[in-house]
Amino acid sequence: MPNLPVRTPRRALRRGPADASPIPDVDRSTAVVDAAVYRDGVRQPGSGRWQDALAEVRQHRSGMVWIGLHEPTEAQLEDIAEAFDLHPLAVEDAVHAHQRPKLERYDDSLFAVVKTVHYDANDDSRSAEVVETGEVMVFIGQNFVITVRHGEHGSLRHMRKRLEADIEQLALGPSVVLHALLDQAVDDYLVVAAALQADIDEAETSVFSGANRYGDANRLYILKREALALKRAAGPLSAPLQLLGKRPIRFIHEDVREYFRDVDDHLTRVVEQVAGFDDLLTTLVQANLAQVSVLQNEDMRKISAWVGIVSVPTLVAGIYGMNFSHMPELDWTYGYPFTIGLTASICVALHHTFKRNGWL
Repeated sequence: MPNLPVRTPRRALRRGPADASPIPDVDRSTAVVDAAVYRDGVRQPGSGRWQDALAEVRQHRSGMVWIGLHEPTEAQLEDIAEAFDLHPLAVEDAVHAHQRPKLERYDDSLFAVVKTVHYDANDDSRSAEVVETGEVMVFIGQNFVITVRHGEHGSLRHMRKRLEADIEQLALGPSVVLHALLDQAVDDYLVVAAALQADIDEAETSVFSGANRYGDANRLYILKREALALKRAAGPLSAPLQLLGKRPIRFIHEDVREYFRDVDDHLTRVVEQVAGFDDLLTTLVQANLAQVSVLQNEDMRKISAWVGIVSVPTLVAGIYGMNFSHMPELDWTYGYPFTIGLTASICVALHHTFKRNGWL
């Protein structure tokens, strides 16, 4: 992936990211969920303020700062961006959600965007979203990790606890956090893909059983839309993972690179599954439309058959209702029952013929 144009380097290139800028005294970053210092993979006791964590790393010139934020505003992220010398374009992307999954390299940091997905198994409504999406942006530097989360799901708290329990792995540095985030996101893709597979199998059974032909179209459309949401989350992530797993990149520990390749293998499974979903759903939509068309034709044949049957007594009644003086059977004693019987016989014969031909 080619390097993007970057701004003129500031003090970060002369003194290192941890000493890039002064630490503000006033904390405007109310969006901070957690902030801690990790030294040799062990979380150090602290106040939970990112200013204190950064000051400790600068003082000891060792360790890693990990700051987690949730939906920060531009003003809330401004002090952190200045203190860690983050690129303005990356900061802008981190503030505004709905970014495409990507990996960007700058002189003093890496910036990654990851789409998170969540399957709402408790949503029984066929017209509501069952696959919810969110985003996590990650800044990786020499001795810091900053995660910015958008959306109500995709919390990183459990991931942080899991990494804190694996001291040896966390001691490898910030790239471990990036790997854990990507691994968790792809695992969620697999879970959602399995749930969508179950829904699609159920819809396929419904379509070909003819249980709910008219209602299946709406359900298939929703499933196709959810599969598209998963495709947009998983597909673009393939290129960043291949880059992380195959090429040496600054701030990515050599021992972590092979783990990115494993995540890429799992992502390939998801991408292939989603491609299969798209093809299968397209086929199901076409099959459903064909069945609906056949059903409508059957309904029209039934209507036409009954119209033909009803037209016989209507015709007879119309003829004898014209009140001509000389009409057959008017003066015959059995004229009325004969006419009724003949009309009924013709109707029964027509019904039998339509029934035998499958129109009724």
